[in-house]
Amino acid sequence: MTNNIQQCMYFFAALLVVLNFGMLVQRRMLGLIRLLILQGLVLALNLVFIAYATQQKELYLSVLLTLILKVWLIPYILLRLLIRFNIHGKIELLVNIPTTLLVGFALVIFAFDVSFSIPSFTTAAYPHVLALALASVFLSSLMMIVKRKAVSQVIGLLALENSLFFAANSTPYGMPLVVELGIAFDVLVGLFIFGIFFFQIRENFDSFDLKHLENLKEE
Repeated sequence: MTNNIQQCMYFFAALLVVLNFGMLVQRRMLGLIRLLILQGLVLALNLVFIAYATQQKELYLSVLLTLILKVWLIPYILLRLLIRFNIHGKIELLVNIPTTLLVGFALVIFAFDVSFSIPSFTTAAYPHVLALALASVFLSSLMMIVKRKAVSQVIGLLALENSLFFAANSTPYGMPLVVELGIAFDVLVGLFIFGIFFFQIRENFDSFDLKHLENLKEE
């Protein structure tokens, strides 16, 4: 049973990393939101598996919360923002896709190197799972760096939160439901704040390209 748990958690962690790579190379906003929905589904399935394997019935409430927030509500809000501000076209990248992928692979290797140099990681129940979760955190951070659109950076921030959420729930003791509710509330509040922020950018610059903010800083 232990080997089955370990293999399934490796599968979900690896799938999360693959989805993060997909976000790195995705150049359309709608595609990014679809990948974000898939991340939410992976998180929900991982929680279902953990709840079934450990017989922690309270985790099923976390599954429901994950489906509502990460699979439906947050993507719905993002889609409404795209429609409201008429955001379309391709996302401009700071570096080309091959270079981005090479940096991404380097970050995955670096995540494993860092993970296995930390005693608390190497003695954990599933060290490779935590290493893959850390790699997902690095890849999400890279996405926030290489994409110029403000909305895509918000999606990168949500992907980063998904990676941290996965890492927290993949530990043997999981994450308390109260903490999950607090994080979910913070994410929603942050999303509404970003919506107001987007409105102000659009009103002043008629674009969501961050180079306009850089020009403002230089002035």
